Amino acid sequence: MQYFTEHKWTQFVALFAVFFALIMVIDPATGGNLWRLQETQFWRLPDVINDGLKFLINDWWVVDIYDAELDLTEESTMMTEFTRGLSGVILFSINLIRELLLGGVKTVVAFTSWDFISEHEWARIPALPWTAVAAGTFLLGHYLGGRKLAILAGASTIYIAVFGQWTPAMQTLSFVLVAVPLSVFLGLALGIIAFKNKTFEAFLAPLLNVAQSMPHFSYLIPVVVFFGIGDHAGAISTVIFATPPMIRLTILGLKKVSPEVLEAGMMSGCSSRQLMFRVLIPTARHDILIGINQVIMQCLAMAVIASFIGARGLGYDLLVSLNMLKIGQALELGVSIVLIAVVLDKLSMAWAKKQVDYFADLPFHLRHKHSLAFLGILIFTSVIAYGASMVFPDKANYLYFIHESQGLTTGTFWDFIVDWIITNTYDSVQSFSFFMTTSILMPMKEAYLSMPVAATLFLVAGTGYIVGGLRSAVVVTAFIGFIALTPWWDRALITAYMATFAVIVSVIIGCSVGILCSRSPRATKAILLVCDTFQTFPSFVYLIPVIMLFGVSDLSVLIAVIVYATIPATRYTVEGLSNVPQTLQEAGSMSGVNRTQRLLKIELPLAFPHIMLGINQTVIFSLFMIIIGAFIGTDDLGQLIMQSLSQANGMGQGIVLGLCVAFIGLAVDHLIHTWAEQRKKVLGVA
Repeated sequence: MQYFTEHKWTQFVALFAVFFALIMVIDPATGGNLWRLQETQFWRLPDVINDGLKFLINDWWVVDIYDAELDLTEESTMMTEFTRGLSGVILFSINLIRELLLGGVKTVVAFTSWDFISEHEWARIPALPWTAVAAGTFLLGHYLGGRKLAILAGASTIYIAVFGQWTPAMQTLSFVLVAVPLSVFLGLALGIIAFKNKTFEAFLAPLLNVAQSMPHFSYLIPVVVFFGIGDHAGAISTVIFATPPMIRLTILGLKKVSPEVLEAGMMSGCSSRQLMFRVLIPTARHDILIGINQVIMQCLAMAVIASFIGARGLGYDLLVSLNMLKIGQALELGVSIVLIAVVLDKLSMAWAKKQVDYFADLPFHLRHKHSLAFLGILIFTSVIAYGASMVFPDKANYLYFIHESQGLTTGTFWDFIVDWIITNTYDSVQSFSFFMTTSILMPMKEAYLSMPVAATLFLVAGTGYIVGGLRSAVVVTAFIGFIALTPWWDRALITAYMATFAVIVSVIIGCSVGILCSRSPRATKAILLVCDTFQTFPSFVYLIPVIMLFGVSDLSVLIAVIVYATIPATRYTVEGLSNVPQTLQEAGSMSGVNRTQRLLKIELPLAFPHIMLGINQTVIFSLFMIIIGAFIGTDDLGQLIMQSLSQANGMGQGIVLGLCVAFIGLAVDHLIHTWAEQRKKVLGVA
């Protein structure tokens, strides 16, 4: 008995034995609630949510609103007025930035009228020449990170312009430049409140977990109902998605401030406000700026998703290209999104690392040499660009703007490559597809669908108890029990089967590649660069090539999921092995072990907690891409979420379905996190 309690693997063997016994005993025809929970009042939860949201929009806090244009007073609700006002402010901000970059009249109309615009042709904001913007990014990169960053930023901007993607790229950038400050402000404010109030932090923690695990499409449904469609709705959904990491990193940064710094601030007579803004926040600057970096990346990740509700830019054009199966054009758009993401990522990271020399006493022209250089370039390029447009009004002005039809393109080349691959690999691909579907995927899917509710909850509770005790058992059982109470248990099992297969394959590939690449510093840098590129590449792009090769099937989705979900498994394996102290590796070598023994006995055990966190992220990435896969047709929870987008009363259903997906991820996250923390304590690296 003592051996059984001390060795967890024996407990898992016993747990699985009982689990399979329950599967054999419970008959689908006569099992009743043991097989599937029957309909209860809980099934009305989506309708309750719908009714609550409708009441909030249509009946809560009715007020009289005077319309000056119509000279009428009409009834409205405070929620409607709030959402209308917020939408107006956000849309005005997006249009202002967009027209500063691309030119336009909407901002002027906001302060005048369309009649004023028609009477005065000069009343419009002129566009910035792309050459001026490219020079500005070059100078900003040089100021923040030196020559290499300047070349990266400038070359990326030139690529976007030369390939005719300037207009959608600037539309996306204007969208990001509004969403990022809103997310940063909200994240910073909520993070400060949570740091100062432990009760609020405890209340906020589960909400952040759910928000970061919810499928993107679940955000879109209530946003459309409350705010309509358009750039403003896309920005609001992006803010909801991008704010949680800012909150977490703000709290983390403030908690990391040493007590000595805090005491020094208090002893110098700082008030509570001065202590926060003059001591704590400047000291936590690095973590807060890392949070801003994460917000930027999250906002760009939502660029394509937000296009579903009317956000314009590269994401919208990419979605149109994918619908038309224009792979080459979609690839160019995807590369443009990646370049914007990489440039903003590098610039924000350089900003976070840049040290300010407060003691430098330089003259004005040296202190502001980059700003003055940009001002001079802006004036010069504007004069040249506008002058050329006036002298040659009928000619294309490549110094001012390069239209999509005038830009370079490699779309035909990539389309040819895809067609060649499809033509020359058709027979082998179809054989592989048939084997995988009939021999592996379908049996696995049927096995998952044969799992009774009672047996599954027993397995989940038992796993939680073995890994983390009674508390973990209650937490993970509550997550999965929520799903069992809904009418979508079978859909959740299909989602779980797809996630299981994808995670197993992704972990095998990712850990293997990570171990091999960690042996060489050059290979480490190369694989991390590949991971960065694949992670910033729009997820929708992965779907079209596999559809064209394998058709619309679970296998198509799973291949796209595996490509995307392998990234964190690879990254965390490389970083975990790279962080093993060199002294321990040398000690192992001096004790006579070879490289394989050192890897298996020293490096992998020490990197195991880090690798487990990578597996945790692999699960989250898999669930995200599985829901995206519903765009091409699957029969899991993602398909129902996609259907909710087009249903008049889809708010409640979309939210509950999103919670089901989130709870699958949170259950796995809790188990892996608990296990990783235990291993850290055992290894003495906690």
